Amino acid sequence: MKIAKTVFLAGLIALGLACGYSKPANTPAMPGSMPNITQLAPNNANSGGPAFTLTVNGANFAGNAKINWNGMALTTTPMSGNKLVTTVPASDITTAGSAMVTVTNPGTPGGQYGGGTLPETSNSMTFTIN
Repeated sequence: MKIAKTVFLAGLIALGLACGYSKPANTPAMPGSMPNITQLAPNNANSGGPAFTLTVNGANFAGNAKINWNGMALTTTPMSGNKLVTTVPASDITTAGSAMVTVTNPGTPGGQYGGGTLPETSNSMTFTIN
């Protein structure tokens, strides 16, 4: 009986080792929703002018999307999935030239085993500073 128990225990251990155990695979993040800008309103301002409200129209804007002015995120208010609003400070339009405007949808975190979505940045539109 003792030998039978030992053989059974050894078999159980061997079976456990043979089945193996590995950590669950981490799922890589998937591409997020790509925002698209179709219009800036206004699309120009006079240099040295006051701060102003910029409306960005387009599609696929996430509820926490950010308007970027020359690559710097501005405080953004979502109006809908197609419209975002921000205030451009006067300090950003002190000299004539142009500014590139984009929209970034932040990524979403994954769960315990990865996943989620990557951040995505829209096409750029040129804002003219006269």
